[in-house]
Amino acid sequence: MIAKIIVPMLLFIVLPEIYFELHFFLHKKNFSWWKRMFWWLPAVIMIVFSVCLATADDFLPEDAKWIEIYFFALAVLVVPKAVFAGCSGIGWLYRKYTGSKYNFGNLIGAFLAVCFSGMMLYGLTAGFKRLEIKHIDLTVSDLPASFDGYRIVHFSDAHVGTFMGPNKWILKRDVDSINAQHGDMVVFTGDIQNTHPRELYPHLDVLKSIQAPDGVYSILGNHDYSKYVKAKGTEAMKNEQETQAFERSLGWNLLMNENRTVRRGGDSIFVAGTEYDNSKPDPFKADIGKTVMGIPNGAFTLMLVHTPIQWKDLVLPNTKAQVTLAGHTHGGQVMAFGVRPTMLSYKEDYGLFEEAGRYLEVTAGLGGTVPFRFGATPEIVVITLHRK
Repeated sequence: MIAKIIVPMLLFIVLPEIYFELHFFLHKKNFSWWKRMFWWLPAVIMIVFSVCLATADDFLPEDAKWIEIYFFALAVLVVPKAVFAGCSGIGWLYRKYTGSKYNFGNLIGAFLAVCFSGMMLYGLTAGFKRLEIKHIDLTVSDLPASFDGYRIVHFSDAHVGTFMGPNKWILKRDVDSINAQHGDMVVFTGDIQNTHPRELYPHLDVLKSIQAPDGVYSILGNHDYSKYVKAKGTEAMKNEQETQAFERSLGWNLLMNENRTVRRGGDSIFVAGTEYDNSKPDPFKADIGKTVMGIPNGAFTLMLVHTPIQWKDLVLPNTKAQVTLAGHTHGGQVMAFGVRPTMLSYKEDYGLFEEAGRYLEVTAGLGGTVPFRFGATPEIVVITLHRK
């Protein structure tokens, strides 16, 4: 993960130190070399830490705890200096070109440095440990009378490899909350792991306890394939098959471009799920035609996709599915005043969307490869269907 952003990350660490050197320390005669060395020490530590993570073979280190430690270190050692230096630099330019006597950027920078560091520390601790239960009522067409009031419990992006050690209780709490909703059906829309199926086994009993009268239905997310580990050919295929076998061992109905029928008396609805819609150069795995094969025209269909992009690209033009559920975006993991970074990449990045009486619900999910949440609280979504 760090390898993809190593250059901007190193600049983020080094440039503030250069600014401090030029504007605060260079002309101070009493600022001895050992004081300078002490000041630069956190930056040197973070440079070494960043390079070590970037040279790891896989997308994440095998022990995800190192990522948590890395971001804690960023919050304490790097972010305050970077924010202060940025504001101070803007204030210095303003003072230079206006003739102002004071650099107000220093005062603003000190305030924002505390705010941003506090935000990061909150997001890595209390923010990540929160949970919300979100309730949505949908009135839809083609819903059989027997399914009026049907409750679907939706969760996504578990990333269970992040819930290790002292964080293991969080996943247990989340699973207990899923069961406490007493849904008729539970659905999971992908990313059960971070990188490798070995993360899954410590959580076997907890995940296996998820139950619903009409079953648990799941699909694969991008992290459930082998694209984030250094594995090729047979090894990559073996990893993917292991992840799929694990989900089936939980008693879940894993849907890979296929569908299932749920019956109540003489009525029925369909649950369909695609594989992940990979981007080039990865193989294109989603097959929407195969996914809805055998579903009668006009039958109520609940579609499961991992990324919300699939709703407009695949589901709307090629199916009659009335309700689609997705995850993948984590709600941006950061949200302030309704603004999320994922809004730049996804038109439907979080929440409920409707087009011509057909719905898409995108959940913020439960976890993430980085254990951080600020504003975009981890959530379980309970959807109650009503007959139009």
